[in-house]
Amino acid sequence: MSLGKLDIVTCLWFNGDALEAAKHYTSIFKNSKITATFYYSDVGSDVHGREPGSVMTVNFELDGYKFFGLNGGPLFKFSEAVSFQIQCDTQEEIDYYWSKLGEGGDPAKHACGWLGDKFGLSWQITPRVMSEFLGDKDRAKSDRAMKAMMEMKKLDIAELKRAFEGEE
Repeated sequence: MSLGKLDIVTCLWFNGDALEAAKHYTSIFKNSKITATFYYSDVGSDVHGREPGSVMTVNFELDGYKFFGLNGGPLFKFSEAVSFQIQCDTQEEIDYYWSKLGEGGDPAKHACGWLGDKFGLSWQITPRVMSEFLGDKDRAKSDRAMKAMMEMKKLDIAELKRAFEGEE
């Protein structure tokens, strides 16, 4: 049996605001677009209970990654058990994504580079170099970087580097 190339698409369950979320996310990430929107009809209304003509699903891409937003209702909520990690090369990128994704979100969910956005999704806005800091063979260096990270909300590359290097 030969299996073809798969598209693995992330499905996000929303409570009526899938299109608004897709528009929001595609405005933040480069090379992003909404690719299709589908609407509820009378068919199955006894099961789905949604207004005919309201948005059922929206397909969108964020910098080439495919997503499927489903307006499934209030039954399921997002949690921190699943998050999207954005690995950034510069502080400018961290600041940009932190600002754009954090706007309207829950500040109580901001810790160690994590934030909750206004739709309840969790994001990790991290410097790409963090993997090097935490994976360094010198345990003292990686422990200092980890300690510094644990004390931050939005991550600061310069501060993390200073901690990693043992600079005060």
